[in-house]
Amino acid sequence: MSATINEQLGTTGIIWQLSDLYQGLADPRIETDLACCEQEACALKEQYAGRVAGLEASELCALVSHLETLETLMGRIATFAFLNFTTQIQNAPAGAFLQKIKEAGSRIGRETVFFELEWSKLEDGAATPLLADENLRHYRHHLASMRRYARHLLSMAEETLLIEKAPVGRSSWSNLFEKVMGHLKFGEKQRTEEEVLTDLYSPERAVRAQAADELTAGLASQLHVLSHIFNTLLAEKMIDDRLRRYDSWVSSMNLYNELEDHTVTVLVEAVSSRYDMVQRYYRLKKEILGLAELYDYDRYAPLPHLPTTQVDWQTSREMVLTAFHEFAPEIGEIAALFFEKRWIHAPILEGKRGGAFAHPCVPEVHPYVLLNYTGSLRDISTVAHELGHGVHQYLAAENGYYNSSTTLVLAETASVFAELLLFKSQVKLLTNPEERRAFICQKLESIFATVFRQVAMNRFEHAVHNARRESGELSPEQLAEYWLKTQRAMFADSVTLREDYGLWWSYIPHFLNTPGYVYSYAFGELLVLALYNLYQEDPAAFVPRYLDLLRAGGSNTPAELLKPFGVDLDDPAFWLGGLNTIDGMLKMVE
Repeated sequence: MSATINEQLGTTGIIWQLSDLYQGLADPRIETDLACCEQEACALKEQYAGRVAGLEASELCALVSHLETLETLMGRIATFAFLNFTTQIQNAPAGAFLQKIKEAGSRIGRETVFFELEWSKLEDGAATPLLADENLRHYRHHLASMRRYARHLLSMAEETLLIEKAPVGRSSWSNLFEKVMGHLKFGEKQRTEEEVLTDLYSPERAVRAQAADELTAGLASQLHVLSHIFNTLLAEKMIDDRLRRYDSWVSSMNLYNELEDHTVTVLVEAVSSRYDMVQRYYRLKKEILGLAELYDYDRYAPLPHLPTTQVDWQTSREMVLTAFHEFAPEIGEIAALFFEKRWIHAPILEGKRGGAFAHPCVPEVHPYVLLNYTGSLRDISTVAHELGHGVHQYLAAENGYYNSSTTLVLAETASVFAELLLFKSQVKLLTNPEERRAFICQKLESIFATVFRQVAMNRFEHAVHNARRESGELSPEQLAEYWLKTQRAMFADSVTLREDYGLWWSYIPHFLNTPGYVYSYAFGELLVLALYNLYQEDPAAFVPRYLDLLRAGGSNTPAELLKPFGVDLDDPAFWLGGLNTIDGMLKMVE
């Protein structure tokens, strides 16, 4: 079935060109570069370990520059191994190579960990003058932000041991999850996860119900493995947080995002206080669909008059690039490079990872985008979303490896903004009122998924992390109970969630790969709504500031980077303002 849909949509040949990184697993440059990284790591340790506190600013700059070069080269190898694996999860050599590179990264990290420890534990009286020195201007934020972890670092011996064990830790369990899901087939037709999930958007209720049952049955067949993986990683995080003295399960993520715990609490409370919008919408949707009861498998049912024709790859490309060009020609030109230079992997393939992502790779190369394109309107939005990430990563690359990577909350800004640009471009073309209403409803559902659903998932994570710490390992039944409870808090009586739906926490990789990540989506969506309002007020002034924000990458904190836009992240009114914009869209369709 996958081959047929790829041929129909024209995605069969949309395969990324990983030779921009390496020619293949047998490329001799890989072994040469690995050896170079290991030698350089040992040399840096020999030359600088134990001496960081006594370095002059120029010497410190030279050391950090060497480390950045080393990590960039290692990042290139690791990116190749990861991307190579994601499209062929069932390929044993690809999996073995990825594990080999992770172990090499662990060995290199063991040699260079001295720098983070020594620099972070340097007294403020010595570090502050160094940070003010012009020699370190380029690395100022990187070095300053590194020190925020000072109180959470362990001894040299402990940190070295943890790095040594890392390849068989979280990433290894996440790989097992990917392999389980990659091998899993659903229903009598033995379909992939992506194909089954796509059927949840079918206009035929029987098709949706069958897809939901097939997904549930497939997940249930592996629930013992999926539950064990999740429990293991809940325990791993519990131990790590205890050793590093984090105040809560989400504090390390907040610190990584350079946000205060209070800021995230304000966001989550603001969003959960407006769950009424979700409930109002789905009660309305039930009426429009003419259903006596709306079940979990009906949530994504297309409304009457919404175009359901599959959109081929070429048309999708033109729609996205047109929206980008109309906003800012520079963004459209960069996005076009992804299509022209084969930086995208689009077809549905057996053994390919589900979902979509954009990977920044390393500044010296370019980002890559993975999609599972099925031709739906939702998928066109996903193309825009991931290309928004890609453009952001491309522009930020000029800052170098250390300063190009943004915090997760700002990383979602360009992607969500790109989705909104596409939506605004498309809605202008609709003159039929019923089609227009259906299209706006679809966008509302997308926003709900980004804001309310992600916060509900954050509440699920909050519940299970705390329960694991208080009560020990959680059974599949307990996990299902927490999932249903936090989802029902959002939907109330507007959607009937069947007991089977309690298993659906188990296919979401974010819970395993990056605990606490999901609130970043809500952050990004509400921030984008505020930014788009500024754009509408004065497009000519906004676009240059927006491009500057993308170019800045991770060269400063989110609060500082957003100052030109007058954003106060700690003010509940800011978040409620974005939520009121959503409410306005809802009132339009009500």
